[in-house]
Amino acid sequence: MPSTILYGGASRGRHLLDHLVRYALIAAIVTVFAAFSAAAPTFLAPANLQSILVNNFTLLAIVAIAMTFAVSAGGIDLSVGTAIDFASFTFVSLVLAGQPVPLAVLAGIASGALVGVFNAALIAGIGISPFLATLGTLFIGRSLQQLLTNGGNPVYLPPAGVPEAFRFIGHGTVFGIPFPLVVVFLVIVGSGVALSKTRFGRVVTAIGIQTSVARYSGVAVPAHIAVTYVLTGAVAAIAGLILTSTVTVYIPSSGNAFLLNAIGATFIGTTLSPLGRPNIPGTVLGVLLLSIVANGLLLTGLNFYWQQVGTGLLIFVVLSISFINQKAKRRA
Repeated sequence: MPSTILYGGASRGRHLLDHLVRYALIAAIVTVFAAFSAAAPTFLAPANLQSILVNNFTLLAIVAIAMTFAVSAGGIDLSVGTAIDFASFTFVSLVLAGQPVPLAVLAGIASGALVGVFNAALIAGIGISPFLATLGTLFIGRSLQQLLTNGGNPVYLPPAGVPEAFRFIGHGTVFGIPFPLVVVFLVIVGSGVALSKTRFGRVVTAIGIQTSVARYSGVAVPAHIAVTYVLTGAVAAIAGLILTSTVTVYIPSSGNAFLLNAIGATFIGTTLSPLGRPNIPGTVLGVLLLSIVANGLLLTGLNFYWQQVGTGLLIFVVLSISFINQKAKRRA
């Protein structure tokens, strides 16, 4: 009888710990939000909260969602910045040439998807590991941008000649809501449905968990991996269009600034899954956490390099809690 009681108590304690670990990400968001609300008087100002969503959250969320597709398939994409940059360059070039903005948008997304096609050929076609393949694409993309811009010169759009439709992408509103937020909402919903509610998403997840089992089950693994990387490039390209419209300039290799945070947000988001798998809701919350931290540390006046240290430590803490819990589960 006492052993039963002890076992039951241990079981309930373990169940409680699992819930605490699973929702550690949400607890972290609440904690840092409360901390910065107390430490920075302007943190809760409506203008600052909007800035967090529009300036910190939107672009990183789109890039991190693109990364989530690749990680869900058991890989990674170090070239999402290249897809962003190629989309930006194509977009700006066509607008400068006087082409219609809708055509420039489609061409920009196609450019990002083309980066994904190149990755797909290397990974699904030749069999190169995702890390090495996308790392190579990153280097090639950076060099091509230098060549296309005479050594890395920015491509500016003349303020007087920017079409209104171009400005709308980065600065417009829909029923009072900034258009970039509308776009990121659609990307979140569409990607969430694709990964969790469709056969394609379930197959990609199965490939990420056990590639060999998926292959023996008759799944066309190379084809699904190829489509995943094309989607990754196309989604990342959307961030390039919004970025370009916001600043009205193309800066070579600027997309790489999102890479590390996108990886961090994606893996932070895995803590929301009972199986530790990439998922869109978790990725979005991971981006929100990093966005709050970046904004809050800036308001408190910390040096930029200390901001990076703080972000890195936060990623370590959230992921360490999850990994320690998973190891304890395997030993139990």
